[in-house]
Amino acid sequence: MSLPPIDAKFDTINDGAVRETGAALKPKHAATLIIVRTDGPRPRLLMGRRNHGHAFMPDKWVFPGGRVDRTDYDAPSASELAPEVAVRLEQDPRHPKPARLARALALAAVRETFEETGLLLAKDAPERPGAGPWRPFLAQGALPDLASLTFVARAITPPYRPRRFDARFFMAPGEALLSLDRRPDCGELDEIAWVDFGEAMALDLPNITRFVVHEVGQRLAEAGRPAPFMRFLNGKRHLTHL
Repeated sequence: MSLPPIDAKFDTINDGAVRETGAALKPKHAATLIIVRTDGPRPRLLMGRRNHGHAFMPDKWVFPGGRVDRTDYDAPSASELAPEVAVRLEQDPRHPKPARLARALALAAVRETFEETGLLLAKDAPERPGAGPWRPFLAQGALPDLASLTFVARAITPPYRPRRFDARFFMAPGEALLSLDRRPDCGELDEIAWVDFGEAMALDLPNITRFVVHEVGQRLAEAGRPAPFMRFLNGKRHLTHL
């Protein structure tokens, strides 16, 4: 089994802002979604460029995603996570309810993708009321399709960063989108594009995103491979697999 290589420059100090003083922050749960289209001569990934005014990774090209919101724990869905995906996500003994966290992570990935790109990974459903950030999503007449998600990777931001996230990366096929047309008045990213792997690697990417792009390419050829888990322990990067 081929495992992803670690770039020698993975998350170097100059890859982003560095915390100057104080203790390391506790990482916040976050989720990211990689949507893959296979309807052309080469697979293409959905990526977006962050606004230059953002404090976290300005101008970088990333996959849509963001922090877990409290409403993600109770949001409705059209389907549930595949058992194999749920088991991998639940490997977090520090959380009192890992199964509930796993579902919230998946829902956050779908919600954030809609907020940042205007695209719905969902099934048609009657319009219904929603709480907080879920209100615009549910108003589209759609419910999240969690069964289409696979678990790709997990990464925790190094302790020397001023913002830290415990991010889980999901992947889904483009066919699972309700439509390839973006909903109007949606999209927080400055620019979005469908790019093949060569084009993606040529963009200005955070190191973790570059690492995950490589992993997605490997996963398309070997669907059952374990998910890499990248974190930093005692000042050194540490790679295991889930």
